[in-house]
Amino acid sequence: MRSGYTHKTLLRATATLGLLALLAGCGGGAKTTENPVTSGGTPPAYSGPAPATADVQSFKINLWDNLKASNRCGQCHGTGGQAPPFVRQDDINLAYSAANGIVDLASPRDSRLVAKVAGGHNCWLASADACADILTTWISNWAGATAGGGATVELKAPPLRDPGASKNFPVDSGLFGTTVHPLVTQYCARCHAPAAASAQSPYFASPDVSEAYAAARVKINLDQPEQSRLVERLRSELHNCWTDCTANANEMEAAIRAFAGSIAPTQVDPSLVLSKALRLYDGTVASGGNRYNRNVVGLWEFKTGTGSVAYDTSGVEPALNLTLSGDVTWMGGWGINIKRGKAQGSTSSSRKLHDLIQSTGEYSVEAWVAPGNVAQEEARIVSYSGGTTSRNFMLGQTLYSYDFFNRASTTDAAGDPKLTTSDDDEDLQATLQHVVATFDPVNGRRLYVNGEYTDDPDPTRGGTIADWDDTFAFVLGNEVSGDRQFEGIFRLVAVHNRALTADQVQQNFQAGVGEKYYLLFSVSHLVDMPQAYIMFEVSQFDSYSYLFDKPTFISLDSSARTGSIPIAGMRIGVNGGEVDVGQAYRTLDAAITDSEFGPLGQPLSNIGTVIELEKGPELDEFFLTFDVLGSHRNVRTDPVPLAPAPPPDVRRAADVGLRIFDEVNATMSELTGVSTTQPAVRATYEQVKQALPTIESIDTFVSAHPVAVAQLSIQYCDALVDDTTARAAYFPGFSFGSAPSQAFNAAGRSIVLDALVGRMMASNVATEPDAAGVRSDLDALITRLAACGTSCPAGRTETIVKASCAALLGSAVTLVH
Repeated sequence: MRSGYTHKTLLRATATLGLLALLAGCGGGAKTTENPVTSGGTPPAYSGPAPATADVQSFKINLWDNLKASNRCGQCHGTGGQAPPFVRQDDINLAYSAANGIVDLASPRDSRLVAKVAGGHNCWLASADACADILTTWISNWAGATAGGGATVELKAPPLRDPGASKNFPVDSGLFGTTVHPLVTQYCARCHAPAAASAQSPYFASPDVSEAYAAARVKINLDQPEQSRLVERLRSELHNCWTDCTANANEMEAAIRAFAGSIAPTQVDPSLVLSKALRLYDGTVASGGNRYNRNVVGLWEFKTGTGSVAYDTSGVEPALNLTLSGDVTWMGGWGINIKRGKAQGSTSSSRKLHDLIQSTGEYSVEAWVAPGNVAQEEARIVSYSGGTTSRNFMLGQTLYSYDFFNRASTTDAAGDPKLTTSDDDEDLQATLQHVVATFDPVNGRRLYVNGEYTDDPDPTRGGTIADWDDTFAFVLGNEVSGDRQFEGIFRLVAVHNRALTADQVQQNFQAGVGEKYYLLFSVSHLVDMPQAYIMFEVSQFDSYSYLFDKPTFISLDSSARTGSIPIAGMRIGVNGGEVDVGQAYRTLDAAITDSEFGPLGQPLSNIGTVIELEKGPELDEFFLTFDVLGSHRNVRTDPVPLAPAPPPDVRRAADVGLRIFDEVNATMSELTGVSTTQPAVRATYEQVKQALPTIESIDTFVSAHPVAVAQLSIQYCDALVDDTTARAAYFPGFSFGSAPSQAFNAAGRSIVLDALVGRMMASNVATEPDAAGVRSDLDALITRLAACGTSCPAGRTETIVKASCAALLGSAVTLVH
C-alpha cells in the first residue's frame, strides 16, 4: 500500500526493524560503468492493460518510462526476468505492484532501489551517486512531492553509539614528513603537486610538507590504515602504480602504519557528561529539504566530488552533464571551485533547455555561488551562449553587480540592453549567495539575491523568446570561447522552465544548500524523557571544517513532555576529545520547559560555529558534553590564567594614507580644472566609484584601487585636452594642431612637462618621488609615443598629451596623501 506523504517537515521516528533485503543481482559486480543512453535498443511502446489508477499512471510516467530501457533495468527486471519485475513490459499494473516493494514513497532517498544503485548496481553513469540522485528524483515525482513543488525531510532515530577512544592527527607535520611524505613526493608529485604540469587537487605530494599534510589527512585512516584512500587507490583501483600495484599498495600501507603507530589514542575523559556519538553520515540529509523543484529541467548539485563531470540530476532527459576543464577543483561538502576554467555541456544536450523553455516562454536561472572577488568585470557565472556576442541568456558579474542578459524580441542577439543590479546597492558580495534570475513575457527580467527582489527594473518590456538558438552550449564560470573568466565557488545551479515567484525564491533560499545533515545526539540516558535528542544542522563547510548550526532540543515521541530540564555549558567533542576552538555554546545556560517546547522542539541558540575537520566526514566522530544536563553535573575547574605577556611594540601609524572615493574625484578635478559634473567624467566616476578606496588606512589598499584611479584619470585628461579653451589655459602656447615631431620640440615639451609636473606635484607628501625624476620619466614616455615620425595618425599629438597627463594623474600622486 502506498505510504502517506506530507509537505511539512516531520518529527517522528521510523524505527529500523531489520536489514533490507537486496535486490537480486544482475551481473553480480558492484563496479560502476557508464552505459550509453540507448544501448540495447529502445523497448517497443507499451501496449498492455491500461493503468488501473492515477497512481499507476504516475508510476509509469515518472519511473517506469525512465527505467525500462535495457541499459538500465529492463535487461534483468523486465517481463520474465529476475525478481522483482518492476519494469515488466506486459502489464504496467503488475510492474507497479512489484515496484511498491522496493521504493519508499514517504522517503524516496531511503528506497531499496536507490540504495542498490548507489552501491554501483547497473548504474548507467560513471557515478553511482549521480544515478542514485536521479532515481530519488524520479521516485519523488511519482510520490507526488512535486505536486506542491517541494521535497520534505523526515527525521529518523540514529544509531546509538558511545564516544570512543580515537587516534587523532598531530598538529605538527613532522611525523608525516618522515613517514608518508617521502613516498608520495617520490611517486605522486607528477599530478598531486601544485607545480606539476597537470596539477590535480588535492596536493598531498606538495614539496611543502605542511601543505601536503593538510591535503593528505582526509586520505589517511589512522585506525585502519589499509582502508586509507591512498592505499585503496593503488590496491583496488590500480591508480597510477609505479611498479606492481599490490606491492605499491603494501608500501603505502606500511608508511601509513608507521605514521599511525606513533600516535597515541585520545581517551574520552570519564568525568564528562556525554551524549551518544555520531558521524556525519549517521544524520538525516537536510539540504534541499523544502526546495521548490516542480519545474526544474536542469540541476547540478556537485555531489560527485571526483572526476571531470558534474552530473545533471534533474531527472529530465537527456541529462545535461557538464565537463570540467582547466583549473576546476571539487569542494568538500558539495561544490566546485572554478579558478581558470569552466564547466560546459555539449550543444546537443544543451538543446533541452531551448526546447523546454520555449515551450513555456519563461524560465529561471538559480545559483548558489560565492564570487572569488568583487573586482571581476564581464565575468560569466551561468551562460547559454554561442560566444561573447550571441547568447540565449547569461547571468554575470561586473564588480559589485549581477548582470542578466536575455535574448528576446525586445533585445538584440546578445540580450542587450542588460538588466543589472544597482551599483549603489552592492548586491554582489564575495561570499556565498543565492541568486535567481527570472524571465516571463509579462514581467520581463527580475533578479533576486538571498531571497529578496533587488527592485531593479528591466530596461525593456518582456517580449518573447521565439528567436532563441538551439545550437548554443550551456556553461558555468566562463564563456564558451573561454575568454570571460569568472572565479568563484558553485554549490548548486538549477534551471527551471517557469519563472519562480517571490515566495518560491524565498522558499529555495531558506532550504539552503550543500551537504547538510540533521545530527540527532541522543541524551535520553541523561534526562527523564523518551527519544530525547539535541539536534544540530551540520554541514561540511569546506574541505577543512564543519559548520554546526541551529542547536535544538527535540523528541521523536510526539507525546513526550519535558517538565523542566536544566542545560548549561554545552560543548562539541570530536574523536575522543573536546575541540580547542569553536566552542560557541559553552556559555549556554537555559532550561527545557513545556512552555518553550513546541512541535519542532526548543531552540537552544541562534548562532553557529565552525570546527576543524580532522579525519574526514566518513571517520570523524562527534559527541556533546555538558556542564549541566538534567540531574547530571560536571564541575569544571577553570585554569589559572597565564601572566600577560609584555605589550608588543606598537607600530607607528603610517605617515601616508589613501584618499577615499570622493576625495580622489575632487583631487583630479582640482589638478586638471575639469568639473566633476562634466558628463563623461561623472559617468565614469559613477561606474568606478565602488572600486575606489572607502577607508583612508594604507593597510586597506587592494589591486582594484589603482585600476579604478587609472580609468578615472584617463577620463579627466581626455576631457581636459578635448576642451580647446581649457587646454589652451592649461598648456599655454602648445601647438595641439601640429604633428608630434613639431609639437614636441624642446619648447613644446617644456610647456607640457612644466604644466603637468608643476601643477600635480606641488608638495603632496614629503616622501613623493623627486620632481626631476618624474619629469625625466614623462619626457621618455613622450619620446616613445612620438616615435611614429611622418606616419603618425591624426590627433596623435592630443593622444600623447592625454597619455602623459593620465600617467601622472593616475599615479600615487592622486591616490596617496
